[in-house]
Amino acid sequence: MADNLPPPETPATALSDHAVLSLEGPDAVAFAHAQFSSEVASLAVGQWQWSAWLTPKGRVIALFALARPSEQQLLLVLPDYPADVLAAALQRYVFRRKLKISLRPDLPVQGVMAPPARAGGALLGESGKGLELDRSDAGGARYWQIGGEPVAGAADVADWRRHDLRHGLPRLPESQREQWTPQQLSLDRLNAYSVKKGCYPGQEIVARTHFLGKAKRSLVLFESDAPPTPGSAVTDGVRDVGGILCAQAGVPALALAVMPLEREPLPLVADGIALKEIPLLD
Repeated sequence: MADNLPPPETPATALSDHAVLSLEGPDAVAFAHAQFSSEVASLAVGQWQWSAWLTPKGRVIALFALARPSEQQLLLVLPDYPADVLAAALQRYVFRRKLKISLRPDLPVQGVMAPPARAGGALLGESGKGLELDRSDAGGARYWQIGGEPVAGAADVADWRRHDLRHGLPRLPESQREQWTPQQLSLDRLNAYSVKKGCYPGQEIVARTHFLGKAKRSLVLFESDAPPTPGSAVTDGVRDVGGILCAQAGVPALALAVMPLEREPLPLVADGIALKEIPLLD
């Protein structure tokens, strides 16, 4: 009798704040390697990695997952950043490269709180199911489904954002773009930038900060009774010591802030809201 029971619903939600861009052509990988902060040239077909696009001063414009479904195609999965704006900005640097940059509204992103069909960070293509990007972490199994049929079940998009913040994934609102270096956003935790590969926008600043040991700030996770406003100052009651990067309501509310690596163990407040530091999950 048990074999005739319907399968249990899988917690899933449409991530309307995510979008997909496609880079396709013989020069797609070379172009991305020269523009983005990660080691794109070493990204194997069927795999994905975190990456970012920086200003010449080494500030993060956009953070995204970069997947390589085929030899001459890359997909950018963008949390928060408008895909059309990024496509137009990247297009200015294409010049004569054999490359097409396309918006992909046909590839909606869905977050699924369940194990992917195959673990290990692999990018999968399955008939009727689209592509799966494994996002599993210390908080449990989950993945992005890109395109394909909707997954049964329902979950709150706020739950997915809280999961991201709990693991130190910066969710950058517009006010926080082009403000912070990769080190200040702790993007080393995501292997989202390289200090060894050749030139890319902001590379000199990133490498100098790394090799001279000048990274003096990083991400800190706080919980509070209410979410502070992104961009608001974190104060110890005497002076401003950091800034709120992003936040999400809930019980408790969560917030990521850029804070000094060395600071006094004093009570902290943002927007008049008491903050309690908690550890980031791996």
